[in-house]
Amino acid sequence: MVTAALLLVATVAAGLGAVLLRLPPLVGFLVAGFALHAAGVAEPAYLGTIADLGVTLLLFGIGLKLDIKTLVRKDVWLTTVAHLVMSVAIAVGFLGLLGVIGFSMLAGEGLGVLALLGLALSFSSTVFVVKVLDGRSDQSALYGRIAIGVLVMQDLIAVVFLSVSSDHPPSPWAFALVLLIPGAWLLRKVWSRVGHGELQALFGVAVALGPGYALFDAVGLKGDLGALVMGMLLAGHPAATELSRSLFTLKELLLVGFFVSIGFAGELSWQAAVIGLLMLLMLPLQGIVTAVLLRLMRLRKRTAILSGLVLANYSEFGLIVVAVGAQTGLLDDEWLVVLAVAVAASFVLSSAVNTRGNEYAMALAKRFPSRPNEWLHREERLIDVSGAEALVLGMGRVGRGAVRQLREDYGMNVVGVEHDPTRVATLRTQGFTVVQADATDIEFWGRVRSAGAVRLAILAMPFHAANLIALSQLRASGFDGTVAAVARYDDDAAELERHGADAVFHLYGTAGQALADEAAEAALGYAVAEGMRDMQAGRKGAATEPTEPVEPTEPAEPTEPAEPTEPAHESAAEPVTGAGTN
Repeated sequence: MVTAALLLVATVAAGLGAVLLRLPPLVGFLVAGFALHAAGVAEPAYLGTIADLGVTLLLFGIGLKLDIKTLVRKDVWLTTVAHLVMSVAIAVGFLGLLGVIGFSMLAGEGLGVLALLGLALSFSSTVFVVKVLDGRSDQSALYGRIAIGVLVMQDLIAVVFLSVSSDHPPSPWAFALVLLIPGAWLLRKVWSRVGHGELQALFGVAVALGPGYALFDAVGLKGDLGALVMGMLLAGHPAATELSRSLFTLKELLLVGFFVSIGFAGELSWQAAVIGLLMLLMLPLQGIVTAVLLRLMRLRKRTAILSGLVLANYSEFGLIVVAVGAQTGLLDDEWLVVLAVAVAASFVLSSAVNTRGNEYAMALAKRFPSRPNEWLHREERLIDVSGAEALVLGMGRVGRGAVRQLREDYGMNVVGVEHDPTRVATLRTQGFTVVQADATDIEFWGRVRSAGAVRLAILAMPFHAANLIALSQLRASGFDGTVAAVARYDDDAAELERHGADAVFHLYGTAGQALADEAAEAALGYAVAEGMRDMQAGRKGAATEPTEPVEPTEPAEPTEPAEPTEPAHESAAEPVTGAGTN
């Protein structure tokens, strides 16, 4: 318990220090692992299990959101293969140069060892990249989908290498895993009866670890791959997003163990540390290769550069590849420490870069030659928002409600903006006018400004960071219309207002008021509830406005009872068209 307490305190303190330095907490977790190892603290036996559980749930969550069609895109598989070949070539040349300079670890190493190290350094970290995309809510953006597709392809290549090089090749029973495809149908039926809450979260963990990890591990395949496959087989279930959110906090806590465990990889020597840090010099070259390859696939400059930036890091799979190579005698054990330093340092560097990824992408895009709109990939071509008076960014439940209200009650021409292509297709079949675009893209807001008619933008995306980035990009583009945004917490609302939002709707703070309005309308009828609200508003106004004393009047003469009229709510319920327009 003492060791566990020390580990927790050191991890929290290091994570807090990273946040104070405006770095992601995971940088602090990496530092905590190295510091504890250097201080002579033994790695707890349970840390590896916690790390494995975190990675397993991470890959299961990726599978739940992964569209299998992404993997067969040419810009995914061709980029993966070309990037691997180029990365191995860069690593062989760079490490060979270090050997010539005089590093004893590299002196006399053959081409096979250098190529194996190059293979290990060609992989990008699935854990790190997904955390970056989660923070930006960009997993469904085109560059996010391409990055995840490349990561999955890299993981498959790593699994093939591990299977071929392992002393225990996959069992012939591995072919029986094809039965998981019809088995997934049964799991979907069970899932539909599970309901919500903790039972659904427990169901997800059981599927990830049972038919996912355990079955694949039993037949000699990587258990993490099994969790990814099970997630992919269950993707598309109506509760997939809900389950992913239910597992989010548990996954994040377990992944802390993964980042801390990297620091316990082995004894750190000065030569291993220097070589590991020098390996960072290859990352810019690998990022440039990725960006150029994607640009040649007719993707926009920003998409190609963001993909290159987010993939410019080394992977935990590299550690596994080197560990297997050391076990089979292909290279020395000390290389595991070198790779641990390179992986940890790449996370630190990539965290700092990707914190301002959009800004760097805009700056670097100026150095790429421009291409005509017709040359671009179909998903990357400029969109037309001409004629729209209002834009709603994020077409979830809040966004759809905003579109209906602006369109039906105020008669505005509204266009929804959503970067998830599946949701865009669904909404279009439901009668919504929706364009597929990335709201955090400065080029998108430049097109909005040039459209001229847009005078209202509503930021209704589910993540505060995404709304904040979109707001900053919007104002940077010169948009001078009204901007409204949603927020869940008081500090988020205050931050949006500081960055130029004209109105902020507090989802939690106003939920009670909206609920009371709905309840009153259901109980009393629409017209009565509206009248009571108007009467209450009038009383408040009368209480604040001084009035002249009223002279007493004679009692009114009695009148004949009025003829019965049609219910008032019929006319009151008619939508007012044209309101809010000039």
